[in-house]
Amino acid sequence: MSIFSQNLIAWQKCHGRNDLPWQVKDPYVRWLSEVMLQQTQVTTVLGYFDRFIKRFPTVESLALAHEDEVMQYWAGLGYYSRARNLHRCAQVIVKQYQGQFPQDRETLETLPGIGRSTAAAIAAFAFDARETILDGNVKRVLARYLAIEGATNQTSVTKILWEKAQALVPEAEMTAYIQGLMDLGALICTRTPHCDRCPVAEHCQAHHQGRELELPTPNPKKSRPQKTRTFFLLWQDDYVWVEKRLQKGVWQGLFSLPEVEGELDEELAEDYVARLGFEVRNAKVLPNLIHDFSHYRLLMNPIAINVKKAPMSDENHLFIEASCRQLVGLPTPIETILSKFFDG
Repeated sequence: MSIFSQNLIAWQKCHGRNDLPWQVKDPYVRWLSEVMLQQTQVTTVLGYFDRFIKRFPTVESLALAHEDEVMQYWAGLGYYSRARNLHRCAQVIVKQYQGQFPQDRETLETLPGIGRSTAAAIAAFAFDARETILDGNVKRVLARYLAIEGATNQTSVTKILWEKAQALVPEAEMTAYIQGLMDLGALICTRTPHCDRCPVAEHCQAHHQGRELELPTPNPKKSRPQKTRTFFLLWQDDYVWVEKRLQKGVWQGLFSLPEVEGELDEELAEDYVARLGFEVRNAKVLPNLIHDFSHYRLLMNPIAINVKKAPMSDENHLFIEASCRQLVGLPTPIETILSKFFDG
């Protein structure tokens, strides 16, 4: 066992996170938690995980659920393609694998929404497979420990990191090792590292060279384009009109407010809504909202329009009671708009 893995495992057992609800051998639970934890912090995931696992306690219950309900329980967690892939993956496991998760990383990687690092984590945690992970936190740990130059999102650097990560994998105690990697990156080797508490600092090359804040090499910043859209909050008494997003995009499968590109004033908004088949009473511009996605910034221009007649509703276009809006999956910024309007 390398000094790195030996020290990491010993530290994890004493100082790591050992009381998380998904720290069990059940591959379904491990898979669900790993998908939820992709680009999302543990503190955020905890509440969602608890609600999700209570409603869908087995892979069979998830596979049999309607996608709308899956999206409802995922709403607010973001990166919604994860939820759609989660649902599809459950159906594949039930149909093709009789509800039993594959035990090797290579097969797990063929399933919807499961990449190499997630597959390795499932295999290691649930089946004690000798695998390693390489998420953003682990990249930072290894780039410092081994003083690896270059932006970690570059293909050539990622290849080197995978090779080095695999070389450090111990022969045993995979659960403590993989969890230790996660904990070290999340708790100690953060962007501003706590080297005085690091179990591997003695052999960390960046620490010896005084380059802890220099490594890993920052990824080149990309300019984030801005998009402006007007959202129509169409309300009648205590009800609001919502539409299911069927087209591909970040909110696919969720219910949202009707929208158009650009920023409309009250008069143009009333004309547009009337053309949709609504009978308009009055309109009021609401405070703007900014929401950042990974690849662009959305400038949201909400307008509340009181209506007294609506076009025919169906399962994808309907009025819902505002106080019961949690029964459908709504994107977080849409929930914010509705909360400010209906709840004050």
